[in-house]
Parts: sequence; structure tokens; C-alpha cells
Amino acid sequence: MTKRILITGASGCIGHYIAEILIQQTDYELYFLVRNPDKLGFDYTARPGIFIIQADLRDIQQYSELLPTINIAILAATSWGGLEEVFEVNVNSTLNLIKHLNPETCEQILYFSTASVLGRDNQMLKEAGEIGTDYIRSKYECLRQLLDLQQTLPPLKILFPTFVLGGDSNKPYSHLSSGLPDVVKWLDLIRWLKADGGFHFIHAEDIAKVVFYLVNHPPNSSETEQIILGNSAITVNETVEEICKFYHKNIYFRFNLSPGLTNIVIKVFKIQMADWDRFCLNYRYFTYQNPVNPSVFNVQPSYPTLTDILKQSSKK
Repeated sequence: MTKRILITGASGCIGHYIAEILIQQTDYELYFLVRNPDKLGFDYTARPGIFIIQADLRDIQQYSELLPTINIAILAATSWGGLEEVFEVNVNSTLNLIKHLNPETCEQILYFSTASVLGRDNQMLKEAGEIGTDYIRSKYECLRQLLDLQQTLPPLKILFPTFVLGGDSNKPYSHLSSGLPDVVKWLDLIRWLKADGGFHFIHAEDIAKVVFYLVNHPPNSSETEQIILGNSAITVNETVEEICKFYHKNIYFRFNLSPGLTNIVIKVFKIQMADWDRFCLNYRYFTYQNPVNPSVFNVQPSYPTLTDILKQSSKK
């Protein structure tokens, strides 16, 4: 019997890459839950067995007959909007959908959270739940409730993307990729500065490769698994150096933008910062233990380095 896969969030950057690989490289029945099919850049008529469910995640109750028949749920839908919508979609509606899945039929749930809700020890970061943006607090709350419910759910894999890049003429750009032109524009200034900090990044195509692997390798146990999606950590200074090298910008010396100097600039110029922004400014190292990318599963990544991503971006 052909597997049935439900995918939410297909109209987003990551969702487009996941849709593309599942359409092209599987014969599974694919059910895409989307509010507006006009936003889909992939060909959902490419083969039989692809179904578009035009609906809002908040109306998922209408599909109470379909949900118990789903074998794999890939939940990438998210709301970035106002406070009420963010919590209704990212928490209540997502949990409502999950509760309608049948543990006897559904072999795994791949739920997309965000690495912003975790600390460097891969544990929940209390500041994310207290002073995070509406989006981050909603993801924190959904994670908290999912971990409380995990014993009653199908096998659950919680995916935590780090900084996501990606997008092309047929796929929406991630927030980070959309901002790359601004970074390049200010490169003549940025190259003179040093700053303490570090992070992980990953291209959406490589996220799709990880999802594809997980889809085709069902879990052997019912234990919840948490997966940080990212390449090896890179420092802020290494990032600037790599971008400058790609764009042939020489670096002769750099001024150290220390935390103390940064706080002085903020105070002198009376820059307004939210509590979460100030926390991030002081936290600086958004790095995690055991990040996962396709190479962990012996699959060749498409974009293992920042230079690879810059090459792809320069072609658009």
C-alpha cells in the first residue's frame, strides 16, 4: 500500500524544497495543506498521487477523516503574524492536527520548530519563552506541550533549523537570503569590523535532503528525537572573511566591536531594542551540540559551505 504523506507549510522556502524532492523522487501519495495554491512554485500536476488541500491550518478539523489515514506528517507551517494568529496557528492548530493522527497508522511526525528556542546545551532556553518574539514564544510553547504529550503521540522527530538560506526563481527566498544583498551592499563598512559571536547555517535544499532521508528510514523506536539542522558552527568573523574573499574585498585591519562598545553606541544614539534583541546581542553564540546535515546520513550536501551558497546566490 502506498504511503500517505501530509505536508503543511509547502508554500514557504523550506516547504518548496521538500515538495520538490518528494514529488520527483517518490511515488508516495502527497497531501499538501495550503491556504493559497497560487503561491506554489512547484508543479503539483507532475505525477498522479498529488493532492492539494486548500484550507487554513485553523480549519484542520474538517479533515478528521483523512488525518487518521496519514502515514507520515511533515509539519512545516508557521505563522509570523500578530500575537493571536501566531499562537492559534503555531500552537493550538498544530497540536490539534497532531492529536488527530492515528498512532497505529502514522509511523512518524516530522515537526519543524526553531533552534532559537534552545540554548547551547540543546535544552529549552527559558529566555525564549519569556522574552522571545511572538513567533519564538509560540514555538517554545508548542515544544513544551509536545514534550508533555509525546508518550501519547506517534514517533516524533522535532527538527530545529538554525539560520536557513535558500530560494530561487521558483521558490520563495528565506528571510536570511532576502537580506544577503543588504550585507553585500554594506560590505565595504562591515569588513573593517570584528565582533564576537557564532552560529550555524544550512540551505533549505539540504534540509529537504535530511527530511527525504528520514521519510525513507522510519524510526526503530517510539522515542522522541530532537534534530538540530545546521552545518558546523562558524564565527561572525569567519563569515565576514569568507564573504569578503568571495567578493574580492581585501581586509587590512579591523576594529573590535566589543560588547562594551556596542552598548555605548546603543546608549549614545538612544537605539530602541526589545528585550529579546538585547538578549541576543549579549548571548552572541547561537551554537548547538551535534548539528545534523545530509553528510551525517552519508548523503552529499548541496551547500556545505557559505561560499557554495554565495555562488548560487550570485547566479540569480
